[in-house]
Amino acid sequence: MDVDSADIVAMREQGDLKAFLLSLAGRTPTTDQNTEPEKPPFHIPRKGAWPCGTAPSGPTPPPCGSCP
Repeated sequence: MDVDSADIVAMREQGDLKAFLLSLAGRTPTTDQNTEPEKPPFHIPRKGAWPCGTAPSGPTPPPCGSCP
């Protein structure tokens, strides 16, 4: 395998250099980490609990959208 400096420059510009170096080490590159994680559900329906979207103290969680 011949890799010259022009190939390294091109991989760096395209964002593939890390995946190339990991593949040389025998590791599989992970997926893109820039994806946003799913929002955790804050709504737990319980009788007598605080209304949905409110909290006794601290920051107020966003409403879940499926509250009655």
